[in-house]
Amino acid sequence: MCGIAGALGLGRALPQARRNEVESMLGALRHRGPDQAGIHCEERAVLGNSRLRIIDLSPQADLPMASEDRGVWLAYNGMVTNFRELKVKYGLKTRGASDSEVVLRLYEKLGARLVGELSGMFAFCILDQPGQKALLVRDGYGLRPVFYAVQDGILYFASELKALLEVPGLGSELDHEALWHYLSLGYIPGRRTPFRDIRELPGGHLLEVDLKTGAWSERRHYKIDYRPDDTLDERECALEVRRLLRASVERNLHADAPVGLTLSGGVDTSSLLALAKELGVSSRLHTYSLRMTEPSFDESRFQKIMVDFARPIHHEISVRPQDIAETLLSCVAHLDEPTANGAAIPTFLLAREAGRQVRVLLSGEGGDELFNAYETHRAYNARRLYRALVPSWARGALRELAGALPVSHRKLSFDFLSKRFTEGAEKSVPAAHFYWRHALSDREKTRLWRGVPGPETSGLFQDLYDRLDFADPLDRLSFIDLEYYFIDDLMVKNDRMIAAHSLEGRFPLMDRALVDFVSRTPSRFRLKGLSGRRLQKRAMEGLLPPAIAARQNMGLELPHSRWFFSELRPLAERYFNREAVERSGLLDYEGVKGLWQEHLARRKDNGRALWCILNFQAWYDLFVHERSYRRYLVGGGPEGRSAVVWS
Repeated sequence: MCGIAGALGLGRALPQARRNEVESMLGALRHRGPDQAGIHCEERAVLGNSRLRIIDLSPQADLPMASEDRGVWLAYNGMVTNFRELKVKYGLKTRGASDSEVVLRLYEKLGARLVGELSGMFAFCILDQPGQKALLVRDGYGLRPVFYAVQDGILYFASELKALLEVPGLGSELDHEALWHYLSLGYIPGRRTPFRDIRELPGGHLLEVDLKTGAWSERRHYKIDYRPDDTLDERECALEVRRLLRASVERNLHADAPVGLTLSGGVDTSSLLALAKELGVSSRLHTYSLRMTEPSFDESRFQKIMVDFARPIHHEISVRPQDIAETLLSCVAHLDEPTANGAAIPTFLLAREAGRQVRVLLSGEGGDELFNAYETHRAYNARRLYRALVPSWARGALRELAGALPVSHRKLSFDFLSKRFTEGAEKSVPAAHFYWRHALSDREKTRLWRGVPGPETSGLFQDLYDRLDFADPLDRLSFIDLEYYFIDDLMVKNDRMIAAHSLEGRFPLMDRALVDFVSRTPSRFRLKGLSGRRLQKRAMEGLLPPAIAARQNMGLELPHSRWFFSELRPLAERYFNREAVERSGLLDYEGVKGLWQEHLARRKDNGRALWCILNFQAWYDLFVHERSYRRYLVGGGPEGRSAVVWS
């Protein structure tokens, strides 16, 4: 994990004051790369890099990195996992052993076409001085972030939003439409950020800049293409998935620093550990598990099965309500944008412990999307049968019955699933998919929002669904999940919470060869009836303990609905009082009060909606009202950190 920051003059030289801003931007990213920092300065461009030393620990791999003739420079974040194969394929000569140098040499050989060769987790900027151009790239699945803004003829970019806030004038106005969508989803979708003048480069996109003329453009360089091959044999596909995943795990374990693995006890992380065992390295691997004190959220029984099976060096981290209250502000400060992901703080706690032993942390993120394991994917299949077999009058009666069920605060309780399913089943395919995931309904948002309501958030799903030409609706839904939920929610949580503790997150299930192969398989191999991740489980036959292979999807989440009644109540009331709610000018106090009282009276489980509001309130205080987020940042402190080297 590293951090990149820079300024590109759009057809103009950079004033000295603007060049110095890059050093301030880089300072905001020190947690991402505490081992080394450097800045390269030219007349029309400044590149900054903070480095976490993972592969090739020597100064030869320090960043930013220059070509032999110093005409091409690279600012780099992440890891290209297939760099050794590319080095052999193209006969690249390198001074050191880093993946970043392979990227630099490959650009010298292929130019911008290099992006078609890369697999892994990366974001980088290449400055081509002879060509007077720059290339800003984000990997195909958005595993590493890139944000940018244009001001006064200068294009600024950085790995995190907070770095761009170091530039005077940036982040001065809120993007109300982005925050409107946040209230529906619990995250901000697409290019938008909370700030009107800062945008996020989408996954699979690159930005090309002509430094001489100032012209710049953004384009997609990679897109998952669901084109099922009906001649494929399911058994042979499972064997190929196993081979590809094993190869990906082996590549992702490569590091010159200690490596760890998150272990939830689910099929995804268990598969990674089982393959590490098959590779003969599980006993040297550190594993980290979260234990929830709420029984219906606790997966420790399955975690123990895998620990006993693979014998890693295991660490268990308990998640208690007081941990949530104590770390909320640090998490929000590192996230940079409001997010209602209930796994964010637990991931922060896990990474904090992991940072004491390792520098690299493997995650099973991506398996749910890739192999159709989500409840919403099963609900899609159930919806088809439900609408075909149950007449509309009977469905109406079932909706009423579901609505009358008593409220339970257990995870994925029967009343929650029944209410969500029967309501969503009456909508179109993409609208139902949105409804089954929403945090606040349009009616609830209208009660809360004091400004002009934005467009329907479900329209984002509908528009993307309609633009896709994949024949299978389930493949379209998978693409929507990867384009929005995976990149804009899960990767925000993973990248920021892991980077906060100066760790590099890696995601073997999002290997390009694996994803491209799975996208060619018929969806019936992945999801049949109400049974998801079939292809993955078949691929892992004989490698996973039976109890793990038989597991249904669970997912990491907080029991905030229950904890709001007790330990988290003081925290909630701190943010749900009139003064706090009205501070932003965006939310209506009576609307928030109504949701809170309805929840306390147990008339409705508003836990996720309230968590969404609470996190917005905390974010607003830190980034807008007080601008005090710096006070809560952790990791990458000045102790032992190299001074910034200018070149």
